[in-house]
Amino acid sequence: MAVEIKENGRGLGRIRIRHILDFSALSLVPFVMDHVEQGAIVETDGWRGYNSLGEKGFQHVVIRANSSPETPLPHVNRVVSLLKRWLLGTHQGRVSLKHLQQYLDEFVFRHNRRKSKDVGLLFQRMLKQSSETNSITYREIVKKLT
Repeated sequence: MAVEIKENGRGLGRIRIRHILDFSALSLVPFVMDHVEQGAIVETDGWRGYNSLGEKGFQHVVIRANSSPETPLPHVNRVVSLLKRWLLGTHQGRVSLKHLQQYLDEFVFRHNRRKSKDVGLLFQRMLKQSSETNSITYREIVKKLT
C-alpha cells in the first residue's frame, strides 16, 4: 500500500494498493517503482525488503516503531483501517482471494475520488471510458487471475 501524504503532513492524498505474493524486495520494490515518482520521499518501516529503494532513485526514510509514540506510519494505518471497515461492512467479509485485487481497485477508486468537486465530470469520464474500452466477460477476468 502506498499513501500520499499532503504537504501539510496531516491529510491523506491518493492511495495505491496491490495484492502481492510476499514481502520480499522482488515484490515490494516493483510496486513502489510503478506507483511512486522517482526522487520522492518514501517512508517505510524497517522491513529489509525496502532496503534497495535508495539505489532505485527514491529518498528512503525508515520510520522505526519506537520513534513515534503512537504508530510509525499513521497514514497507512488509517487507510488499512478504512479498508478493513469497508470490506467487513459493505461486503460482510466475503471477499475471495481470487477477486481480491478487484475489490482493492474499487476501494482505491472510491478513496481517490472521495472529495471530487465535479461529480458530473467523473460520470462523464466513466461513460467515455466505458464506450472506448472493449468489454470483458467474467470468464476472461477469472482466467487472468489463475
